[in-house]
Amino acid sequence: MTDSEKFFNHINEGYTTKGDFIVIGAAMLGEETLTNALVKIPLKTLNRHGLIAGATGTGKTKSLQVLAENLSEKGIPVLLMDMKGDLSGIAQPSPGHPKIDERHEKIGVPFNASNFPVEILTLSEQGGVRMRATVSEFGPVLLSRILDVTETQAGIISVIFKYCDDNQLGLLDLKDFKKVLQYATGVGKQEFQEEYGRISTSSTGAILRKIIEIEQQGGDIFFGEKSFDVNDLTRIDENGKGYINILRLTDIQDKPKLFSTFMLSLLAEIYETFPEQGDADQPELILFIDEAHLIFKNAPKALLEQLESIVKLIRSKGIGLYFVTQNPTDVPEGILSQLGLKIQHALRAFTAKDRKAIKLTAQNYPETDFYNTAEVLTSLGIGEALISALDEKGRPTPLAATLLRAPMSRMDVLTDSELKTLIKDSDLVKKYKEEIDRESAYEILEQKIKASDKEKEREEKRKEKEKSNRRASTRRSTRQNPVIKVLTSATFIRSVLGILKKFL
Repeated sequence: MTDSEKFFNHINEGYTTKGDFIVIGAAMLGEETLTNALVKIPLKTLNRHGLIAGATGTGKTKSLQVLAENLSEKGIPVLLMDMKGDLSGIAQPSPGHPKIDERHEKIGVPFNASNFPVEILTLSEQGGVRMRATVSEFGPVLLSRILDVTETQAGIISVIFKYCDDNQLGLLDLKDFKKVLQYATGVGKQEFQEEYGRISTSSTGAILRKIIEIEQQGGDIFFGEKSFDVNDLTRIDENGKGYINILRLTDIQDKPKLFSTFMLSLLAEIYETFPEQGDADQPELILFIDEAHLIFKNAPKALLEQLESIVKLIRSKGIGLYFVTQNPTDVPEGILSQLGLKIQHALRAFTAKDRKAIKLTAQNYPETDFYNTAEVLTSLGIGEALISALDEKGRPTPLAATLLRAPMSRMDVLTDSELKTLIKDSDLVKKYKEEIDRESAYEILEQKIKASDKEKEREEKRKEKEKSNRRASTRRSTRQNPVIKVLTSATFIRSVLGILKKFL
């Protein structure tokens, strides 16, 4: 038996699956693509998370596109974080190309051009479905971790939330939260001190500065109503395809704080909302986070810990998280160890640091007698990748250098007119278009502050009037009658005394 035959059997045995699966390509040995040595990913293990990594220009985005399309075809909804703005073409079918046909002939899988149901989402003023959340939905713990405050400041944030709960004050947006902070150290200082203890103005000032930092990155747009219902991410179209929700983030690449805030709140909301799925045959929702290093770059330790905790727990809700980045080392080790599917595109060995990173990356993959993993990592072509997945029993599948299938949809963006039409026809855009600014903590406390100011003004006027009356009374008491003034004068008294002496 030749090496190719041994490897062919090795792959087919390792990727055998009884349940439903998606095919992402065929295994390669050296320069040879082994037709029908298919690399299959069981749907059952797709909630075990994953990684798509590789140097710029090696095909990461196309791998993401292929996975998203195949998931959609299986009725599994997808959320794509589109940092570069190059994924909207999924809404249109591929025009096809002879090279695509040639690639699929090598793989042994027919190529069928297709489009997919797409929803465009946005965190900003761009067109699309507006995604918002209220401050109350964050809760004190999550908000404290996002703001990266001290333990004392986190305690104050918890008190603010408790006060609002006790007094039925809605915390909808950041101006609500800022107004409560102002009230707690101003007009309501005595009220807070009696009920919840003294609140330091220096601590509230520090919290306020953290909030302003998020506002400057666009958080004031994100916080508010109407809150986005995460169940709207799990829609299926009339043909049984899962919706591919594309969140355009091209305008917040330089706002990592806002991106981290959004990501953590979204994952927390999904975890709270979705029911436990148990050992299901396929996931409920898959999230792809492109340019994932933006989440972890400069993220506070508390935020990373929260994210790592959610990654560990959220798969029980049938949710899979897939991080797309240039190097696996961009992902914290605690999270990297949770990722079941790894699609590793080529890495470049330009420097000693690069070579060290390649050695570390090679150690993340199962040992194999068929490859020198570190060497393969530098020799992969565009649209090729090393793949390690999990079988239906959760065991790592054989490491396979894989010729990946081509996307079935357009490998380019929608035109402006196509994008406008897609957004215009969206029911969700209409649902979330209206901004709601109902009475909440800001308005209620503003009225209390104004009432207090008016009362203070009235009290000052009353005191001023009393003071004026006292001065007037004093002046009246010292203002004497002219007759009395003469009778009490020293000259008059001496004259009277002189007359009395004469008679005596």
